[in-house]
Amino acid sequence: MVGLGVVMLGLWAISWYFSTKAGAAMLGQTTPALKADDIVNPINTVWVLVAAFLVFFMQAGFMMLEAGFGRTREVSNIMLECIADTCLCGVLFWAFGFAFMFGTGNGWIGHSYFFLNNAPATYGSTGIAFLAFFLFQFAFADTCSTITSGAMVGRTAFGGDLIYSTAVSGFIYPIVGHWIWGPDGWLATMKTPFRDFAGSTVVHTVGGMIALAGAIALGPRLGRKFKRDGGGMPPGHDMVLAALGGVILWFGWYGFNPGSTLSAMDFTGMGRVATNTTLAACAGGLGAMLFVYPRSHKWDTGISINGFLAGLVAITCPCYWVSPFGAICIGLIASVVMVLAVDFVEWLRVDDPIGAVAVHGACGIFGTISLGLFATGQYGLPGTTGADTSTTIDGLFYGGGTKQLVAQVIGSAVVTIGVFAVAMVVMYAVKAMGVLRVSEEVELGGIDIHEHGAPAFHPEFAYMGHSAIPSGSAPRGAKIPTDRDTTIGVGD
Repeated sequence: MVGLGVVMLGLWAISWYFSTKAGAAMLGQTTPALKADDIVNPINTVWVLVAAFLVFFMQAGFMMLEAGFGRTREVSNIMLECIADTCLCGVLFWAFGFAFMFGTGNGWIGHSYFFLNNAPATYGSTGIAFLAFFLFQFAFADTCSTITSGAMVGRTAFGGDLIYSTAVSGFIYPIVGHWIWGPDGWLATMKTPFRDFAGSTVVHTVGGMIALAGAIALGPRLGRKFKRDGGGMPPGHDMVLAALGGVILWFGWYGFNPGSTLSAMDFTGMGRVATNTTLAACAGGLGAMLFVYPRSHKWDTGISINGFLAGLVAITCPCYWVSPFGAICIGLIASVVMVLAVDFVEWLRVDDPIGAVAVHGACGIFGTISLGLFATGQYGLPGTTGADTSTTIDGLFYGGGTKQLVAQVIGSAVVTIGVFAVAMVVMYAVKAMGVLRVSEEVELGGIDIHEHGAPAFHPEFAYMGHSAIPSGSAPRGAKIPTDRDTTIGVGD
């Protein structure tokens, strides 16, 4: 944290100097005249702020989803990791993450707006107030950071979480995001530009690949027995929490996808994106539920939750450019991709308690590629006052050939391989520091007790021994637990 403070102080000093007249003169900069683009569009700004609030509320969904799929001994740890990641992401994105991602620079990284210095009235030509745009993008960055923790619950030391989260929110996510969403990103400026409307690659593939690297570096939870060894995924402890968290995420996705139009004036586009988002989620939930039924002849709640999340992740990239029928197809295929990816991760003996790698990583890749297949060629690019139809996106299935498909494959492959490689270096570096994973004693005794001092749930009777249970509250003949036979934090 001291080192991070020194870095932030240095960046502030550099950005302050170049914001002065002397620094600007050294760079040959002059103060530009006010342009029409500097005028804030109030309707678009309010729309983006509302969308930002919806996306931020997804943190509650992630917390519930991870807690429900996890074990009781690690729920408090999950809560604090999500809270700390959010707070850390906000400070880092303000200091330099936003500058790396959305500042003007070169095709690889931005280098303006450090600490939000020299911010204009609006961001670019969007007409959106600069700080409203910053808040919206912060919510996206926070989502990526939270995805990462999903595959690492139950055995990650809190100190290690802070270190790798700094790398994710401060460097990996914003630098990769600049390639695609930055003002001059190299993937966005290819001959046939790589497209990712709301983040199947930028948010979900990046988060999923970092989660995979983290799960590999950590190793499985103690006692975890994989399917090929005669075991299987342990059930989550609370499907009520998991289901509620999943539906909250679905609700938040209406800020994630429709909000990415960045324009309240694009009425047709907003409605199409919201409808496609809904239909893909519905198809994904039903597809996963039906696909796994023949295996166990049970209607699986957990896989159904991840099914509609898979549909949501996949439709995030192409939602603006596909038809409702295409959205249903994408959601159905994504549900199958998710189940097969869960099987593959299990076969690799990688312990992913939440299914983050399958839902976000695998379905993020599929959703990105699906744009090159299902884009109808009817829709252009979103603009401040409506769609710009001078440029349309055409997919293979609608007579557009393979140009967009090739661009999508190239972009997805570069991000997937590059992020996974860098994340492996980061995770094994944190592991070498000895702060990535808790000790065996801490994991068995309960990470909530040892790392945070208290469990998430407080069963009163378990703490009070033989005199805790009032008369008549226990069934006749039931054994009343005492201090001697009550172990806190070990069982689930």
